[in-house]
Amino acid sequence: MWKWLLTLVMTAMGLLLLLPFFWMISTSFKTPLEVFEFPIQWIPLHPVLKHHVNVWTGTGDFALLYMNSLKISILSTLGAVTFAALAAYGFSRIQFRGREPLFLIYLSMMMIPPQILFVPRFVLFNWMGIYNTHWALILPGAFTIFGVFLLRQFFITVPQEISEAAFIDGAGHFRIFTRVILPLAKAPLATLTILDFSWHWNDYENALIFLVDKNLYTVPLGLQNFVLENSVDYNGMMAAATAAMIPMIVVFLAGQKFIIQGIASGAVKG
Repeated sequence: MWKWLLTLVMTAMGLLLLLPFFWMISTSFKTPLEVFEFPIQWIPLHPVLKHHVNVWTGTGDFALLYMNSLKISILSTLGAVTFAALAAYGFSRIQFRGREPLFLIYLSMMMIPPQILFVPRFVLFNWMGIYNTHWALILPGAFTIFGVFLLRQFFITVPQEISEAAFIDGAGHFRIFTRVILPLAKAPLATLTILDFSWHWNDYENALIFLVDKNLYTVPLGLQNFVLENSVDYNGMMAAATAAMIPMIVVFLAGQKFIIQGIASGAVKG
């Protein structure tokens, strides 16, 4: 009885959280007069596509924003997953003096608010000549402390006997890492990829600070400009927001089965 009641409550809460998304998508296909109709018409009787067409063909240049965001998100995620996997392997499978204290110091950097580093980053990027370029977002994004922690927690659960058997067969650390450990870590790697990609796709703060040229803007910055320039065009704003969600929906649908499995195996075990 309680199990059924809890299921009903959780289902109701889930649907309640999804209502703003349903309203956003529904409004993007309505006419301006239908936006604030009550009761809400969740499925438009006569859906219109002109708001979506305007988003992609208007002055906002959403195609360029998409390309910029995809470039930054994909390169940052590739770097983050690669370096996190290498660091996690070192912290979990290679014995060296001071490994545990070093990992604790590295992990403690998660406690530092990222806003503190904005000024040092600005000075450093300006000195390196990458301020107001996409590299100012890609390079810092290629390193993730959470990713190292997530993968390390999974790697230490892999029995040491597997590595020892590979050593006896003549394999080195790089071969064990690429041929033995990584194939076993598909779920946490996929989880980290999804989480990191979503974070970079939605990153507004760093893009606002380190990008000045409008041709370099990402989707979050483009959405902000779109809202400022079309403050009464609710249909257009909802169409732009719906378009911004598409990559996240695709990434989530492609890897949803790995998310819970990866977090459970990596963050809970060990």
